[in-house]
Amino acid sequence: MPAKDASIVTETSVSVRRANPFWQIGKALLLFVAFAILIGLGTWQVERLQWKEGLLADIAARKDAPAVPLSAIEAMAASGGDIEYRVVTATGHYLNDKERHFLATYDGDPGFHVYTPLQLDDGRYLFVNRGFVPTEAKESEKRKPGELAGEQTVTGLARAKLTDRPDGMPDNDLGKNIFFWKDLDVMVESVGLPKDKVLPFFIDADKTPNPQGLPIGGVTIIDLPNNHLQYAVTWYGLAVALVAIVAISWWRKHHPDAPSQ
Repeated sequence: MPAKDASIVTETSVSVRRANPFWQIGKALLLFVAFAILIGLGTWQVERLQWKEGLLADIAARKDAPAVPLSAIEAMAASGGDIEYRVVTATGHYLNDKERHFLATYDGDPGFHVYTPLQLDDGRYLFVNRGFVPTEAKESEKRKPGELAGEQTVTGLARAKLTDRPDGMPDNDLGKNIFFWKDLDVMVESVGLPKDKVLPFFIDADKTPNPQGLPIGGVTIIDLPNNHLQYAVTWYGLAVALVAIVAISWWRKHHPDAPSQ
């Protein structure tokens, strides 16, 4: 068949297909489904935005609330409640010779968060993130004044323990006492404390100054990205673009002699 005749057959086939009502209905359904999916995704992001804003407001309220005794946080944790970022007070004696070091930065400077077991009056233990020390002050003998002795009362934010290692995080280096993620069970085991006597959460100490300024307390970072509005606008924008493309296509089909812009 000559090339010209083949072209005529092809164009005729396309015309017949486009004239077929089932083809038109199928195309309309596909466009409707695509539009519905885009609107659904945008609406889902709006719902996520409302949830995230509520969560951030709740965290802000918790941080500004009066401190509660340790027993209140224990009861909440035991019942499955959310203890994150609740202000709590605990009293005991620091076991400074058993501190663990978590790799961290502060104002762009490298160093460590110092996690020290606090022995409570009833013989149990609670790991306290006392704050940041620079790399050169990692070893406790270089910051002796901050190694508090005697009974101490600490106020800070309750933090739940992690149950799994974050994706891509390396193993903790126990030989060098460097933790890349806060594995409470390993912290407990590495310092020889009885696991059944250690509370299953941490406290991040507040900004109360320590002697000679180390460790630096109040280092809790609340990093909850809130990009849901941007995502919602993107999905809704794609839905509007789809409608615009369909409308332009329909106009050109029914007004073939109209001048193009």
